[in-house]
Amino acid sequence: YTLVHPTIVGLTTSPERLIQIRRNRLLSLNQSPETRYVDQETVVAELAFARRIFSDQGWAVIDVTRRSIEETAAAIINLVNERASKEEQK
Repeated sequence: YTLVHPTIVGLTTSPERLIQIRRNRLLSLNQSPETRYVDQETVVAELAFARRIFSDQGWAVIDVTRRSIEETAAAIINLVNERASKEEQK
């Protein structure tokens, strides 16, 4: 199976949500909850860097901050279907 034109989708979230997820992960691993891994400035910079990569590559972006996995999957499927429809119209 070979992908001729794979659909790549960048997933992003709010800094607050990512910090919350990371803090919970650190707590579950019995690690200190105060590291650069959960530092607001660091997380904001990481997310900005990711958005720049997505933009530079022309990838679609979905903000998953308030989306369930099912909603995210449905959005990706819609993107794939839209792309397939555009390819068929050519």
